[in-house]
Amino acid sequence: MTQPHILIIEDEPAQREVLRYNLEAEGYRVSSASDGEQGLQMVPEDVPDVIVLDWMIPLVSGIEVCRQLKVNKDTQSIPVIMLSARSEEVDKVRGLETGADDYVTKPYAVAELMARVRTQLRRVRPSSVGQMLTYEDITLDSETHRVTRGDMDLKLGPTEFRLLTTFMEKPGRVWSRELLLDRVWGRDIYVDTRTVDVHIGRLRKVLTSTGGQDPLRTVRGAGYALG
Repeated sequence: MTQPHILIIEDEPAQREVLRYNLEAEGYRVSSASDGEQGLQMVPEDVPDVIVLDWMIPLVSGIEVCRQLKVNKDTQSIPVIMLSARSEEVDKVRGLETGADDYVTKPYAVAELMARVRTQLRRVRPSSVGQMLTYEDITLDSETHRVTRGDMDLKLGPTEFRLLTTFMEKPGRVWSRELLLDRVWGRDIYVDTRTVDVHIGRLRKVLTSTGGQDPLRTVRGAGYALG
């Protein structure tokens, strides 16, 4: 599975580098922007799993960045952790009402912020923090790499395991072939989109090998979904 991707939008270079160092030490892929305009441009180009966003940034404020992300259906589900030197309750309420998923007051303990990031990842990428995933009678253990359907073990190859993890983290979501390539194979590897169809076929074969119905759905012109 590709590493969770964290986007930092912070204008202070020292703060940005401290965050990058600690997030990368946790095993995350990190990108960063130094102002709100750049941050908004980067999100659709390389969609992050979590955004760490400073309130007081140039060009477009953190509050406005958050507002724009949360009114856009393509980005509204990305967790935003707002950083701010504003410690007044009214500021915290404003940040949360704008759509921020969490609010951390500066100065903050790095260990606390890392814990907040893990909490948000638990919501959107539960497998990345070792959580068990279940969908109907299918269970996936990301730590032991064991998949069962009913009481039967399923033998999945590494790529099929990553595909199933992606689907089980967000049942019902339609994944295009391009998004699956980014999530399962990684952005830096060139793989033909037809390869996705081949591995989906293999995954379906294993999932139905115990007699259960195929839980994967092909959405014509859009991609694939679980359920």
